[in-house]
Amino acid sequence: MTEMLDQPTPKMRRQIPGLGSDPGSVRQRIEAMEQLLERMFVIPGINKPVGLDVILDIIPGIGTISAAALGSYIAWEARNLRMSKWQVARMAGNIGFDMLLGLIPWVGAIPDFFFRSNTRNVRIIKQHLDKHHPETRTIDVSARR
Repeated sequence: MTEMLDQPTPKMRRQIPGLGSDPGSVRQRIEAMEQLLERMFVIPGINKPVGLDVILDIIPGIGTISAAALGSYIAWEARNLRMSKWQVARMAGNIGFDMLLGLIPWVGAIPDFFFRSNTRNVRIIKQHLDKHHPETRTIDVSARR
């Protein structure tokens, strides 16, 4: 019985949105991860979104490495989409730069608050998907503001 729960079947992948390996499912997953890492909630007063990436940077060492590992998931999805090595390397550079900023205890959260490497990486993937898989395109309401 537990063996059935370990691996989703093709039928389950079709029924549960975002679980498949198709470009549309990948878009859903990376957008959800970016939401978690960069825009989990809005700081009242300054009206600026904050996510797990900035929160983890407050924890010296371990938090920064954890945030980089979570951000690397987005680059891994890009690799699975067979994006060019240049694009994946650019995303890795964003993650590395973000990690270097976060290595400065406490103060590292401030530049990370403005750099937003995960948002940059999701933008790279979305440009690729819009060009090569236009059927996955969604309307971004926040871009119109």
